Amino acid sequence: MLPVWLDPIAEPVLAATQAPDVGELKGEVLREWGSSEVWRLSYGLRSVIVKRGSDAQTSEGSAYERFVVPLNLPAPRLIHSSTTDDAVLLVLADVGLVNLEQEPTAEGFLAAASLLAEVRSKPVDAASEFTSSHLLDLVLRSPADADLTARLESLVSAVDALHEETPARVVHGDYVPKNLVTDGTRWTIVDWPLAYVAPHLSDLYTLARDAVAVGHQSEPIVARYIDASGADPELVRRQLALGGVAFTLRALTWIVEEGSQTVPSSSEWIAPLLTELDDLAKDLA
Repeated sequence: MLPVWLDPIAEPVLAATQAPDVGELKGEVLREWGSSEVWRLSYGLRSVIVKRGSDAQTSEGSAYERFVVPLNLPAPRLIHSSTTDDAVLLVLADVGLVNLEQEPTAEGFLAAASLLAEVRSKPVDAASEFTSSHLLDLVLRSPADADLTARLESLVSAVDALHEETPARVVHGDYVPKNLVTDGTRWTIVDWPLAYVAPHLSDLYTLARDAVAVGHQSEPIVARYIDASGADPELVRRQLALGGVAFTLRALTWIVEEGSQTVPSSSEWIAPLLTELDDLAKDLA
């Protein structure tokens, strides 16, 4: 079984795998959502990852152009990219069979914290995409009630202050265990369509959050990031809190505006995300 949309990218797939023709390829579905479909295609010992992204997922090609390639970020090598009427098709190097979700070890989470410090060390020539104006726009688009909206609007000064204290860097935007892949030696970050630029640490927030969910402690992960980056612990604390606000707000607006149609089960995430957002806003108040 192979993806029905393979024809436009068949040539680079065959070149990368050295398969004599498409009929010789073996296909394995890795993800099949409304806006994202991911396959591993292989011939013998050679394999590639092919992706079809629509809606918000179409921006992965531009993320490679803006950030991944020029900054040499730890991401799969882009072999080919093409665009159809409503989707982007990517052929990527296969960087490993195991992700951190499948094997959620403490060592893996610590390695991911160090990897994030590497990403955040790269200066980027782009303006922040999470300023106080962006905060207010997301608040208006979110399903927050009047009390939570007021608390979030009071964070404008905190967001402005963060921009004065530290430069904006690349944010992956979905730094969760399923997007951290290893070949047994090296860790790589996959799935970059949500990447943007900001001074906060939403990526460290989601990494620590998911570590706690599987029974690990968050403190060693944050400490590893601080050690690897040489950052000020107090600054990191505020970057984490505002990163949590950014993550939950972006997730909520995505669910309301797109996710409820493309991933219907995402509607169930709204209530817990609002509770999480409320707790973060209170902590920052």
